[in-house]
Order: sequence, then C-alpha cells, then structure tokens
Amino acid sequence: MKRRDFVGLTGLATGALFIPSVPGFGSGNPVDAMRLLDAAVDPAVKKKLADAAMNAAKAAGATYCDVRIGRYLNQGVFTREKQVQNIVSTESYGAGIRVIANGTWGFAATNTVTEAGLAKAAQLAVQIAKANSKVQKAQVQLAPQKGYGEVSWKAPIQLNAFEVPIKDKVDILLAANAKAMENGASFVNSVLFQVNEQKYFASTDGSYIDQDIHRIWPTFGVTAIDRASGKFRSRQALSAPMGMGYEYLTPKAADKIAGPAGSDVIGYKNSYDILEDAAAAAKQVKQKLTAKSVVPGKYDLVLDPHHLGLTIHESVGHPTELDRVLGYEANYAGTSFATLEWKAKNIPYGSKQVNIVADKLQANSLGAVGYDDEGVKTKEWDLIKEGKLIDYQKIRDQAAMVGQKESDGCCYSQSWQDVQFQRMPNVSLRPGTTKLTVDEMVSKVDKGIYIAGNGSFSIDQQRYNFQFGGQVFYAIDKGKITGMLEDVAYQANTQEFWNSCAGSCDQADYRFAGFFNDGKGQPSQSSAVSHGSATTRFNGVNVINTARKIG
Repeated sequence: MKRRDFVGLTGLATGALFIPSVPGFGSGNPVDAMRLLDAAVDPAVKKKLADAAMNAAKAAGATYCDVRIGRYLNQGVFTREKQVQNIVSTESYGAGIRVIANGTWGFAATNTVTEAGLAKAAQLAVQIAKANSKVQKAQVQLAPQKGYGEVSWKAPIQLNAFEVPIKDKVDILLAANAKAMENGASFVNSVLFQVNEQKYFASTDGSYIDQDIHRIWPTFGVTAIDRASGKFRSRQALSAPMGMGYEYLTPKAADKIAGPAGSDVIGYKNSYDILEDAAAAAKQVKQKLTAKSVVPGKYDLVLDPHHLGLTIHESVGHPTELDRVLGYEANYAGTSFATLEWKAKNIPYGSKQVNIVADKLQANSLGAVGYDDEGVKTKEWDLIKEGKLIDYQKIRDQAAMVGQKESDGCCYSQSWQDVQFQRMPNVSLRPGTTKLTVDEMVSKVDKGIYIAGNGSFSIDQQRYNFQFGGQVFYAIDKGKITGMLEDVAYQANTQEFWNSCAGSCDQADYRFAGFFNDGKGQPSQSSAVSHGSATTRFNGVNVINTARKIG
C-alpha cells in the first residue's frame, strides 16, 4: 500500500493520548501509523554497520562478538462496545553488541545507528566484559557454531497487517463488539495487537542474517451481568496469537474445529472468525450465570488445545528451561523440580502417551524463525518421549554444562537494547497417531468435564504443584455432554497430572494456543511462544469448587 492510500484512513491514530501498559509497547516511541510502512534498512547497510562494531570489538580485545540491529514495530487497536479507546503505533530502532573478552560476557546497546555509534558501543561492551572477568569464576564455553554467510528468512505471511487501513481494523473490532452485544453481553472490549520484528544478526563466526518476523493477536473479553443479583460472568476470546499476517482474520471453514456435541464450542486453526466467536461468547456467558456449580471430586478431564496450552507452558515449558534447572533463573515462579539429578533417576514425567517436542519451525507459530538471536539455525527436538524426560532447552553457553556440543537455537531478546538469553521455544504435545475425534473421546468418558479456554492458574516455585481454571466447562456423564458447569478448577502436581494422560485426538484436531508476552528474567523480558496439541484426556484428576467458602 502506498502512503497516499493511507490518507484519511489513519486519522484515528492521532487521538492516541497514551501508551497502555502492555509489554512490548513501552520500549518503543509513539509514531504515526504511516511510519510503520517505511521500508526496512538495506541489509548491505546493516552489514557495514555490523562490521564496524565487530572490528572495533576485536581491536579492543574481544575474542568473540555478535551484533543485533533491530527495528521493532508494534500497533494496538483498542475498543469497547461502540467506542475506540485507543490506537497506538510504536517504533524502536537500535543495536545491541555482545562480546567475550577475557572469557567473560559483556554487552552494550545504542540507538545511534551509525558506524561510529556501533563501534563506540562495541568498545564499551569489551570494557564491561573485562571488568566482569575480575569476578568471573569460570570462562564462557560457547558451543561451536558455523557461519552461514549472508542469508535471510521471512515469515511466509500473505498480508502485512500494517498495510491494512486502521479503519478496517476498527470496523472488524466494533463489528465483533456489536455481535456480542446483540447476543446478550453487558460489556465487551476488543483488541488487535500486531508486531513486526526486522532483525539483523552478525557475528565473528561469519554469519550475516536478515530476518522479517510478523505476529498478530485479535482478542476480546465479554461480560454478562444479572442485574437483579449483581452476579457477573466473563469469557475471553478463543483465538490464539499467531505468527501470521492479517490473513488470520479471514475465516475459513476448514480451520474451524467443533468441540464435542452439546458444548457449542468452536476452536480455530490457521484463521479466526472473531464475529462468530464474539457471538458465541455472549451466549455462553449468559449460560454461565445459571450454570450448575461443580461438585468437587475426581473427574476425567477432556482438555481443549486452547486450554491445554497454558498447562503445557507452565508445567513442561518452564521447568525444562536449562537455566531454571541449574538454578541460574528463578524469576517468574522459581526454578524447576526436573533437575539433572531428578532426570538421572528415570522417573516418568508422564504416561507413555506423552510425547512433547520443542521447536522453532512450525508454520504460523509464534516461535517460528529461521535463526535464533545468536545465529543458530532453528530445529525441532524431543523434550519428553513416551513419558520420559530426555532433554532440556539450551543455548550456546549452556550446552557444555550438560555435556552437549550444540545449541538448540532458542536464544532470544525482546529488543536491540536487551541482552539475549535462553527463552522458551514452541513446546507442543504430539497428537495421537490413531484416528480419534473429540466426540469419540468424550463417548468413552463415564464421569468427566470438558474444558475450553485458559483461565486463572497458580504454580509453585519448583513448577510442580499447580491449579488451573478455564473459560467454559461442560459436564460429561456416561459419554455425553449434559450441560454447562461453573466454578471449576483442577489441582495436581506435574508428575501426577502428566502420568494421568490417557491419550490425544489425532492430527486433524491439532492446533495452537499461545502467549504474546511470556515473562522471564530480571530485568524482565517478554517473548512470544506457541503450544500445539490436540484435545487430550486426563483420568482421575482432582477438581475443586472455586466458589466454595470455608465456614
């Protein structure tokens, strides 16, 4: 789209008075929406800048240097009922330089993106490394990494979200709000987040990597109120944030996956019908107002992928991060029970039906890139195979700590001004290999609950004992959905829960859940990650009533 085509279509953006406290938006500068259409910097220019930094680092005494030049573009459109609350467009541009000198890491960043500016930052990074070396007990050991020369990777999007007029984005959000209100909602708010990371990586290993990464997340919250009693219930969107362009908002029938008969739940694969979901959400929140409160006890759970993604994230994704395992990372809910000593005992992490894989390759996922933020080509690897923990997530300076010789390609930084470190890749539960639909799965459950959507959760400091809620809950009695339930949460420990896994539906039911802003580190950084699964059954899980009061 040409700039002149935007004239008259972006005036709403001038009404933005503040940047909301949404991770990823605070680090950028507010800009006119048209600026997001500016062409990316030529890779040849970025190569000259990177070479200036690397030459300066080596001259100052660095034995290794990598340079990340990044342009980070974000846009959020925020609405409520019939009003546009805010439209925010931001841009952040700069470079981060990481070095090893005297066997120790040093890092510096600059928004003066010139050869002189990057050279100065590189020299500062070396000074910091040498200062750090005075207290460093062991030298950094980097896993070997070949240089790839000049290469590039682009997300295979069909339509850049920033090329879509803001009016069109507002219209679809307001239309979703109207659908919710027409179907009985008392309140509704909706948001469209869009991200483009234009990232360039260069290193003294000989890599010059240019990447163009896109993400999108349409979401909403619907609330219904019983004004006589004051009781209210809510339901969030069943969309997933995706590594896609605006094409995600063009619904396709083939991407709609029905929940079990009697549930009125529709899941989505690689496209999303926000109007359909908003209407369904409004109907469901009205049902929640009069739904039966769950009777606590043991139930077989049938968990929809949009729900199960959060449980995978918290009870498998984080505890298999090697820095947590080794005790180097404890921010955002602690370390990990799955230590090297625990793994050596061959204790089952789950049942033989549990096969969990890590990757940064799956098409349309949030984690999909060609290369990570230290120039490692991305891949897929097993974390749990037939219930046994067999590997962790690790980067170049961690591989030697567990006797391995290569990185897993899961290093990431949220921006040019933050140092890269180990971040969760996509972590997914493989679907079943035998044909099985969700209706067939439910038909074999005598006493159970079907759960869709992720809700509140709690997990302890070793990622072991936990509690998870959801968005909608349906009773299963003798193989049939018999009605909606409320006040449901399940409690278990990680090992107990995954060992209760009785199997998953097949590939036809497989889809992503995801998180746009997964927090880790101190200072905190956020990243985006997807979790794939098919609908999965867990037997004999303890369910509590969240509305029950003591005394």
